[in-house]
Amino acid sequence: MASSMNFTVVERCLISPQQSSAPPLSLPLTHFDIPFLLFSPNQPLFFYDLPISSAVFTKTLLPKLKRTLSLTLRHFFPLTGKLVTPMARSDTAHLEFIEEDSVPLTAAVAEATEFTNLIADNPKMSQDFHDLVPKLGFNLGSKKALLAIQITVFPEIGISIGFTLRNVVADWRTFNNFLRAWASFSKNGGIMKDDVAFHDRSVILDPIGLKSTLLKGWKELKEGSNYENRLNDDTVRSTFVFGPRKVEQIKNLILTRSDMLFGSGIDQFLLSPNNICCAFIWVCWTKLHCSGTVSDCQNVHYFGYTAGGVPRVSYSVPETYVGNCVGFGRASLTRSELLGENGVVRAAKSIGDTVTRVNGDIMDGSENWISDWQVMRESELHIIVTGSPKLSLYGLDFGWGKPVKFEEVSIDVTGAISVTETRRVVGGIELGVALTKSKMDALTAIINKELDQYLIVNGS
Repeated sequence: MASSMNFTVVERCLISPQQSSAPPLSLPLTHFDIPFLLFSPNQPLFFYDLPISSAVFTKTLLPKLKRTLSLTLRHFFPLTGKLVTPMARSDTAHLEFIEEDSVPLTAAVAEATEFTNLIADNPKMSQDFHDLVPKLGFNLGSKKALLAIQITVFPEIGISIGFTLRNVVADWRTFNNFLRAWASFSKNGGIMKDDVAFHDRSVILDPIGLKSTLLKGWKELKEGSNYENRLNDDTVRSTFVFGPRKVEQIKNLILTRSDMLFGSGIDQFLLSPNNICCAFIWVCWTKLHCSGTVSDCQNVHYFGYTAGGVPRVSYSVPETYVGNCVGFGRASLTRSELLGENGVVRAAKSIGDTVTRVNGDIMDGSENWISDWQVMRESELHIIVTGSPKLSLYGLDFGWGKPVKFEEVSIDVTGAISVTETRRVVGGIELGVALTKSKMDALTAIINKELDQYLIVNGS
């Protein structure tokens, strides 16, 4: 697929961690890691205002970022290793390390005129963003790289920092810890504390042998197809921003109608800005794909997300644990419930009920994690969200200010919806969506129509 962007690669290099001691030869995967063997990589991309020349970038900023990255990887060495997925069904996937491990880093220069368009919320061509995130490189047999990084300067206006990460090595909590450690070290210097990362995987308990169950499920399924082939020529991406006022309008409608539908027990709705916006987009997404559908009204539609496990598991796991510690939540409603007059109210309750259930027992239904998520991945009628406003991604400061835009590039090919906090005001939500141009236009019209109805309900 051709891109409209003009950019030049100025350097490709390998960044090795500064080692105080040799890394272990391998780390086992835990039951929290196994489901991510089936997931395609995440591709977070951060844009920053930074008016520097390409010469300053290559001679001053890039060397500094390379040095601090090396120091940070010393503490997050699993990101430099390889995922080993043996062909033999009897062998177990694991992470493998050697002293020469490194992370590939690409440095590039792009046309400055592209920057303003890329950080806008309105529809943009998806392929342009794929030029700003790196490829993971060639697989060596059963061994696969875990992380690659690309830094691109738009002379005299800004830079972007893009990543491609296999989720099997790190959940968003872990990767966010890595990002903040790198950013803090780049901004403030000093000596990084040794307790910034915890690597002892024995803290993850598996009393019922869940790992074996999930490994069996993984081996019975083929690994995800080549997602790059799913990116259409006319795929565009948009950011839908829900500020506090919009969120409050949707919340008021939910509260107004909830007593009539469910009685007075509205506390269970857990009406956070995130849950409210997720309920709203779930309904709009269903209307986009099922508008005018009369038959199959009892078909079940799912809304899926990952939930942080560190505060929810029944035993102690350090916040600095490097690896996955997440559970999976899956809300469900019938098509007729979502498309009905009170769809957003029912969606909010369903999501709230799921959050309550996961909060109570994050391991409930864990034996079905792989099969449940495989069902969701096979149909665009279901929604999977990635990210969380709790990550505070717009707070990532390398020393030249906070990001002016965040994009999760992988949604172009996975069909997921990205969720972050708003960058301009407190209490809002940004939803990143990728669709073909015609579907994006239709979704935008649906969202605007729904919001207009809420304005009428709220008397605005």
